[in-house]
Amino acid sequence: MRRAPGSGASAFLWPLAASLLVLVLPPPGLAASQLRLRQACSTCRGIADRFGQGLTDTAKKNFGGGNTAWEEKTLSKYETSEIRLVEIIENLCDSSNFECNNMVEEHEEHIEAWWFKWKKKNPDLFKWLCIEKIEVCCPAGTYGPDCLACLGGSERPCHGNGRCDGDGTRGGDGSCSCNKEHKGEFCLDCADGYYNSHRNDTHSVCTACHNSCKTCTGAANTDCQDCKEGWTKNEEACVDVDECAVEDSPCNGDQYCLNTDGSFSCRACDISCVECTGEGPDRCKSCIAGYEMEEEKCTDVNECALPEKVCVRENEDCVNTPGGYKCVCTEGFEDKDGVCAPIIKTEEEAPENSSSPAATHEDL
Repeated sequence: MRRAPGSGASAFLWPLAASLLVLVLPPPGLAASQLRLRQACSTCRGIADRFGQGLTDTAKKNFGGGNTAWEEKTLSKYETSEIRLVEIIENLCDSSNFECNNMVEEHEEHIEAWWFKWKKKNPDLFKWLCIEKIEVCCPAGTYGPDCLACLGGSERPCHGNGRCDGDGTRGGDGSCSCNKEHKGEFCLDCADGYYNSHRNDTHSVCTACHNSCKTCTGAANTDCQDCKEGWTKNEEACVDVDECAVEDSPCNGDQYCLNTDGSFSCRACDISCVECTGEGPDRCKSCIAGYEMEEEKCTDVNECALPEKVCVRENEDCVNTPGGYKCVCTEGFEDKDGVCAPIIKTEEEAPENSSSPAATHEDL
């Protein structure tokens, strides 16, 4: 049943794949041999998963001939047929997946043997092929060439609080990389910021400390052993340091300091302030030009209401703006060469206004 050697594009690419693999450099700190061991297990697992998908995809197919009853009688049922096996094998790997194609080609006889002889007794292809037959993987919770138990035991590697290096592969050293809450060789101790709310020889539950604690023995701020930066020990508890209470503000002159738990932030003063102590125009220390302090609040100066006119050209109006003012020509006039001159209507505009007499600005 083996496929003819040299058939298809993948056969041409396999020798190229072998040479390309030599060029693949392992990540820093990880030996090339370790990388190959982990990759081999991943490839084999993918083949087993794709085979399972193939079984699902071909579950309701038959030989497709005209006399299905004759085919089932003489060639055996499609369910366990060689034709079905070929269809599944042909779809186990993408054409560009060199490692997968190489593994299927190398171990196709094992796959055939499992299909025809061992499938009923050993229905788990991954276990039969990858772990027991070609030995590129290990059972979950074990690692390395001899499939030794991970630290903490194969049932609960790293006591359920981390990841075992090489878990399920023929690589790795079985050491634990703990979750953020845990630390230590066996992931039973608590990392900074956590405390043991439950602990025995095989189980450890680490719960977050109070936000003020760097290390602690319980959930409250009175259980802190050390305080985080931005907090200080006051009697028996860690309390917030008010960075904004110091004489010299940590913020720039156009900002005010806002204290937060364990820290602070700098916020922009109101637009009317030169300096300020908080949010809004009523917290200004002094006002910028165009504003004046009125009832302890920086208020806009209405330059247009001053006794002395600020807009002095003829046919010109004053418009107050926040912190300033602008001079604009009166309605019906436009600025021409620094003078507010009457707007001259074009011939097209004249008929529209022919029924109404010329109007002048009410202030003129």
